[in-house]
Amino acid sequence: MSKNLFIAEKPSVAKEFANALKYKMRSMDGYMESEEAIVTWCVGHLVTMSYPDAYDERLKRWSFDTIPFIPQEFKYEVIGSVKKQYTIVSSLLNRPDVETIYVCTDSGREGEYIYRLVEQMAGVQGKKRKRVWIDSQTEEEILRGIKEAKDLGEYDALSDAAYLRAKEDYLMGINFSRVLTLKYGNSVKDYLKRDKGVISVGRVMTCVLGMIVNREREIRSFVKTPFYRVMGNFKLQDKAFSGEWKAVEGSKYYASPMLYKENGFKERGGAEKLVEELTAEPVGVAFVESNEHKKENKNPPLLYNLAELQNDCSKYFKISPDETLRIRLELNE
Repeated sequence: MSKNLFIAEKPSVAKEFANALKYKMRSMDGYMESEEAIVTWCVGHLVTMSYPDAYDERLKRWSFDTIPFIPQEFKYEVIGSVKKQYTIVSSLLNRPDVETIYVCTDSGREGEYIYRLVEQMAGVQGKKRKRVWIDSQTEEEILRGIKEAKDLGEYDALSDAAYLRAKEDYLMGINFSRVLTLKYGNSVKDYLKRDKGVISVGRVMTCVLGMIVNREREIRSFVKTPFYRVMGNFKLQDKAFSGEWKAVEGSKYYASPMLYKENGFKERGGAEKLVEELTAEPVGVAFVESNEHKKENKNPPLLYNLAELQNDCSKYFKISPDETLRIRLELNE
């Protein structure tokens, strides 16, 4: 009897798929199986790009003579720490009774890349391959994704983009890390008083580090600028309320150099002068310029999906995504 193989990116997601399928799954080593289907998982990346010394042992030593390193054909290898799970997944992908592979890795470029590397390394041939594209791990969404799964070939452009980005990251990291370490590593090592001074460079990490450094410089060079706002207490139809003065278009103060912002003066004297003008006799008649009422129909919020739950727990309770997932699974048992 032929079976469908569902491969997820993480064990927790694989469990959600197994629950949604409603099959009588038996837990095995690295996968779950029933009469109808098999559910397995990666643990993030199982395959990675090989370091330069895999191409030539001499490249293990960092030298200006071997830079830039740009291979004609890129090599890949199984990550040592997850070799056992790779072997399990690889054997399942090539099992004779597996007819259709449902790719259930995260819906995005990185999730696509994770699966494609495994398939490439495992040498999968002659299988139907379907891509499950979902926005959350709810049972309804999982079943919809399986029902509407498209041929994996329709995502080849996404796969190409993922491979290209990985190669870009690799070439930038390998070459620039070596160049800058060779040139400035000793200075960094002496400054930090360490045995080694390696300067890591990456397409993302270097940009993010630059943003952090620039923001820190702004914070350190920040100078407080006091400004003065004009507030008032009012009553309209026996209802008291507070109001704040603002220089709107048409006001003589609009875009005035005396203002720090549209609702504040640079100098205290400017604010006090405005107060005098507003309280001078006769005060004048205040009127309501506009009054808006509108009626809206709002649907009740949807139930949390995992990503939203993790975001809110991180934002409000400083709980990591992994810890949120662990608690959520415990509550589900």
